[in-house]
Amino acid sequence: MLINCAAYEDGKKLTDVAIDDISDYVEKPECFVWVALKDPDELELAAMRSEFGLHELAIEDVLLGNQRPKIDEYGDTLFAVIHTIEMDDDGELITGQVDVFVGPNYVLTVRHRAQQGFQDVRLRCEREPELLKLGSGFVLYALMDGIVDRYMPVVEALSSEIDALEDRIFEKHSLSELRAIIKDLYSLKRRLVILQHHVEPLLDSVSRLTGGRVPPVCAGVQAYFRDVYDHLQRVVNTIDARRDMVVTAVQVNLGMISLAEGEVTRRLGAFAALFAVPTMIAGIYGMNFQEIPELHYRYGYPICLAVMAGIDTLLFLMFRRAGWL
Repeated sequence: MLINCAAYEDGKKLTDVAIDDISDYVEKPECFVWVALKDPDELELAAMRSEFGLHELAIEDVLLGNQRPKIDEYGDTLFAVIHTIEMDDDGELITGQVDVFVGPNYVLTVRHRAQQGFQDVRLRCEREPELLKLGSGFVLYALMDGIVDRYMPVVEALSSEIDALEDRIFEKHSLSELRAIIKDLYSLKRRLVILQHHVEPLLDSVSRLTGGRVPPVCAGVQAYFRDVYDHLQRVVNTIDARRDMVVTAVQVNLGMISLAEGEVTRRLGAFAALFAVPTMIAGIYGMNFQEIPELHYRYGYPICLAVMAGIDTLLFLMFRRAGWL
């Protein structure tokens, strides 16, 4: 589906362009065309390939729609695959893909499964004609910068979940609630791994645009790509730090479960000791021997009860002071 198609010259928008008229503006060296597609079919991609002379391998990657983040060069055309990350109302991650073709006088973006569009990026570029004069390379920077900036709110939302789970760990919980916290922590770790899988590979690709031998379409905008690289590096470092926090939180929670189970064991042991003393004394005097010294003593029964109660009281006070009861 065609979202937008416009021609630009000298940093300003000339006009919206029909697909059949794209070649008329591409042939003008002072102009460049910016086309945006969403979930196109093979016929639409074939039309774009015919208009811009795109490489068949890049078109194949677009049709597959499940490529890792990367930046490839095909002659004077740059082909970038960038993943988008969005979060739904349940906190689950929605991943999408944006394929960007950048030539000397055109930019073609193809969006797959990404709910949020890039109209804000286009408006930003149109509000900065002095920078838009830099051509298609600046548009690539603006698109990448817009996508990378959308990563941080997702990371911050996951960080808030980590903070909330850490607070829950040290509250008084039953064993079932502590086990539920572990389940939430593993769910959080899974989403962090997904986020890292879609973000980190882009780091090496962007670094190729910041210095040294850069593609011709990116010449003159290396400083802008260094800014994207710095933002992306911060996102990756934050994800790594949050993963370490989750691992630590899991270990702490497992320790809390062990402590809770140990406390239950101590309580059971203390109650067992309280019952063991009377059971032992009663067992001794319940043996089938005729000559037990205190068996016929007049006050033997109350004395036995008093000894049982006294020992249990002493044990109870000791266990209470030790925190076992």
